[in-house]
Amino acid sequence: MILNRRQMLEATALAVPLLATGRAFAAPAAGKARLLVVFLRGAYDGLNIVAPTSSDFYHASRPTIALAKPNAAASDTALPLDADWSLHPALKDSILPLWQAKQVAFVPFAGTDDLSRSHFETQDTIEMGQPIAGHRDFQSGFMGRLVTALGTDKPISFTDQLPLCFRGGPTVPNIALANAGSKPPIDARQTALINAMYKGQKAGGMDLEAAVAQGFQVRDTVFQSIADEMNKAGRGAISAKGFELSARRIGRLMREQYNLAFVDVGGWDTHVNQGGAQGYLAGRIGELGRALAGFANEIGPDAWSSTTVVVISEFGRTFRENGDKGTDHGHGSVYWVMGGGVNGGRIAGPQVKLAPETLNQDRDLPVLTDYRALMGELIVRQFGLSADKVAQVFPGARAADLQLL
Repeated sequence: MILNRRQMLEATALAVPLLATGRAFAAPAAGKARLLVVFLRGAYDGLNIVAPTSSDFYHASRPTIALAKPNAAASDTALPLDADWSLHPALKDSILPLWQAKQVAFVPFAGTDDLSRSHFETQDTIEMGQPIAGHRDFQSGFMGRLVTALGTDKPISFTDQLPLCFRGGPTVPNIALANAGSKPPIDARQTALINAMYKGQKAGGMDLEAAVAQGFQVRDTVFQSIADEMNKAGRGAISAKGFELSARRIGRLMREQYNLAFVDVGGWDTHVNQGGAQGYLAGRIGELGRALAGFANEIGPDAWSSTTVVVISEFGRTFRENGDKGTDHGHGSVYWVMGGGVNGGRIAGPQVKLAPETLNQDRDLPVLTDYRALMGELIVRQFGLSADKVAQVFPGARAADLQLL
């Protein structure tokens, strides 16, 4: 195939998204502190994952999808976490052991002050990490600002395109998990043509020839690392399906090379036939639990001790189930904070008794823990950032004090 200049530029943008304004990316050895953000796009129903099973209001509001109260004699009932909250039974073999080891905390009533209930608007709100009021810069994301504040060159995004959260900072490599283990989309001959096209060229003080060469080098390193992992899977050492395998790949890469990472997982918009202990949501949350447990296992105990994983979603679902045995767009959610150094085995953050009068607009969980404050606390404790640096990452927000780390 012969590529013209426009085709080569488009191919380069898709395969090596490393030419944004700023310096070229290089992949040094990872430091000790690591942060992985897992974004559940589609607004997952946290109330059927970490469920308030002691609440009669919860069971009355969800007559067909609520999790049954814990019962050791029944396999499909919720797993008790404390006197009020229980865990979905699909997480019995994956997340419950981490809870028992005090390596995961759940934060209910968490989210943003964005009340649009729009997937896209609220996802943007979270990724930008900027105040709702006033002008917002869609070219600046909170993880991009975090990379700048840390002064580190070890981020990566496991996404098809560079997400909004990484915009505005140093250039960051991204790789789509759907392509993981396959051949890079540009072969060696096309790579050579693109390198030749940029030979000797500079733009805005940036050496484009060096940036392109460095970008392809990072791409090849990532693909080779993933190929090695797939070879292990072929010998039966690692499961070879879905996100569970992808999460193990992420664990290996973060153990060896990267300290800041972002991944998004779709399929959480459960308006119809959501299910309870069994069904659609149960299947998805089971996969997620196995994935996260696989990540923890793959990254290894030494790296896990200084790794924090945060599981977030743009908003929660309605407290009451709808007429289609599902849930609609809501507000407050339940966030997860995991890691070997996490002060876990507890439900963290402020709570209120669940009742019609305490719901947001008589339909949703209220937000009592702002996600920017929660994330601010984690990066202070994880990376030792000063208050001034935190203000750069999350302008207008103050770090919470939930004692998560």
